[in-house]
Amino acid sequence: LMNKVYGRILLLTLLILVISGVVIYSTVDINTIRNLHVFQPWSVALAILAITIGLILDGTRLMHLVKISGERITLKQSVQVVFGNYFLAMLGPGAAAGAIAQIMFLQKAGIPAGKAAVLAMVRTIVSILFLACCLPFVFLHDAGILPGVSNDVMVAVGSGILLLMVLLVYGIRYNACDYMAVRISRRISSHNVRRKFLNVYRDSKTGIQMLVKSPTSLIRVFFESGLSLIFIYMVVPCLMLGLGAEVDWLTVMGRMMFLNILLYFSPTPGGSGIAEGGFVLLFSNSVPAGTVGILAVAWRFIAEYLPFFVGLYYSITVLGKDILHKSIEETET
Repeated sequence: LMNKVYGRILLLTLLILVISGVVIYSTVDINTIRNLHVFQPWSVALAILAITIGLILDGTRLMHLVKISGERITLKQSVQVVFGNYFLAMLGPGAAAGAIAQIMFLQKAGIPAGKAAVLAMVRTIVSILFLACCLPFVFLHDAGILPGVSNDVMVAVGSGILLLMVLLVYGIRYNACDYMAVRISRRISSHNVRRKFLNVYRDSKTGIQMLVKSPTSLIRVFFESGLSLIFIYMVVPCLMLGLGAEVDWLTVMGRMMFLNILLYFSPTPGGSGIAEGGFVLLFSNSVPAGTVGILAVAWRFIAEYLPFFVGLYYSITVLGKDILHKSIEETET
């Protein structure tokens, strides 16, 4: 099994290298070297500072979520959960794999398994809800976010997604979705898939009910989540500044929100391929010619791959080497 673990990590590394190479190769031109020559190294330090602040804020909001549940963890333990999420999320598709790592780290910190599962689910829900709240304003401000699609259509889509999420939260909170969840589960032929679906619904319901019982804490966690995401997304404009680009902060941050909400539902490990391709599509006209591919790779390295390796370190030192075995087993079941 250890060979399988190392094989999974090696495969991921090769996938990252191939995707990065293809993205850079397909976007370089005769202007690349000239435009990279003016790059300022201080922007990398600024980008690393931004994501560091964002990850610390992610840790403090998790501390407050744990406190709402009646438990306690330290900031160090909370940050380990955050990095552990990055590690396992890169080994499996979408946000589901990262939730497994969060549960493991929370259990190690003394949180009961049931509460740990609920907290991992709520952490994801709050982040998606914040991005959904921002989407209508993002589309209203940025008419060219998707070529060929009118601003009115995008605003309507964003508003519809937000309304759907609000109704879903309301329905789960007041048990209105229980019947629908049961009906959907009965149509799922696979026992494992059915069990996972019902577990996700149960954890979501428990988490939402937990949050609404503490409205003041809920508001705090919501805005703390938003602030954390904003700092994490600031990696991109910081790198753009180093290239001497004129940065429209609202547009850049809005497009990062749009891209990242898509990555929550990505079928590839850590959104690999989709993230880089989406970045090139959204920002090719916002940076000096021939640099968008290199910028996409730099963004992914700072915002995803560095936290991944820190998460790998914490996974081994805090949970032991057995966590690598268990993580692979969990992502495959």
